Amino acid sequence: MKIIKLREGKERSLLRRHPWVFQGSVEKGKGDSGETVRVESHDGTFLAWGAYSPESQIRVRAWSWQASERIDAAFFERKLETALALRARMAIASDGVRLVHGEADGLPGLVVDQYGDILSVQFLASGVERWKATIADALLRLTGCTRLYERSDASVRALEGLPSVRAWLRGGSDDPAASVATIHESGWKLSVDVAEGHKTGYYLDQRENRARFAELVRKYGCKSVLNCFSYTGGFSVAALAGGATRVISVDSSAPALALATAHVKLNGFNPRHHEVRDADVNALLRELLKTEERFDAIVLDPPKFAPTAAHADKASRAYKDINRLALKLLKPGGLLLTFSCSGGISADLFHKIVAGAAMDAEVDGALLERLEGAPDHPTTLFFPEGEYLKGLAILKAS
Repeated sequence: MKIIKLREGKERSLLRRHPWVFQGSVEKGKGDSGETVRVESHDGTFLAWGAYSPESQIRVRAWSWQASERIDAAFFERKLETALALRARMAIASDGVRLVHGEADGLPGLVVDQYGDILSVQFLASGVERWKATIADALLRLTGCTRLYERSDASVRALEGLPSVRAWLRGGSDDPAASVATIHESGWKLSVDVAEGHKTGYYLDQRENRARFAELVRKYGCKSVLNCFSYTGGFSVAALAGGATRVISVDSSAPALALATAHVKLNGFNPRHHEVRDADVNALLRELLKTEERFDAIVLDPPKFAPTAAHADKASRAYKDINRLALKLLKPGGLLLTFSCSGGISADLFHKIVAGAAMDAEVDGALLERLEGAPDHPTTLFFPEGEYLKGLAILKAS
């Protein structure tokens, strides 16, 4: 077994059960890509078993802090069983569920989503890449699914020195329809394409927030709704379910907007109550201000502006600008749901950004709720970086 020895004083994070060892913390030792290594402190004390990544700044991702643990097929089966048991206890009212959430489930770099009878999986780090076949077989055995699509096409793969992969790993076929599943959430139907959709196919992390938005739209009598960065219209369907009679979905992807329109029809809502705008959100918000259109509710769910803390300053300006424009476009008493999925933007910083946007817009508002990712995307006590999705529900002052 190869040994990675840390520099003096660099063992503190592992002692706190944080799973990452950065390149600068390593004094000596190497391994092959994904190889299991023994991590020791400067004085030779055992710290953890981990997966070595020679290309990444995160040089080791910890598997276990138990010296007696064996990192083998049985280890991964136990970890997957534990993750699935947790989701079973959560009793998620949907057949679109995140089954494994990387570090939060003790499997760094592994993301597993289930859409109906299809598993969509991301292998994002060298360790899980090395154990890919073992993990895939165990997943099918434990879930009873027969099809597994690999969506290892996220940019972080390149940081691990790994190629992008998007293909059936188990089961499946060349028929494009084979990668499409219809899931149910909150009484609605949503179509998901695991091959062509964003991330693993859809944004399951917003499931509870979509349901909550429908409740708030109904509670506050919101009839006109602007859904920005709408993707395939999940929040638009929620708005219509809440009683909205004019919903505009805005996105820069024509195929996503087409699917948003299809989702409106699939759920039996009046197509005349929904329209789409293929446009840049920032530019459209400015145009709407000029035409003096105003809305009862607005959703801002932009893509990741700050992948790391190093991008926080630039991202903060972008978040502030769209929130300032949205607050101006809201009618007095209007509802704003605003989100950041950027890991480099903390919940506290996001609150300050939105508060600054309100000041620039010269409006006030009541913070109704703080919003976060769905419970099947857990954040653990030892890995706060897992808390990437944060949101605010704000009621503009009348």
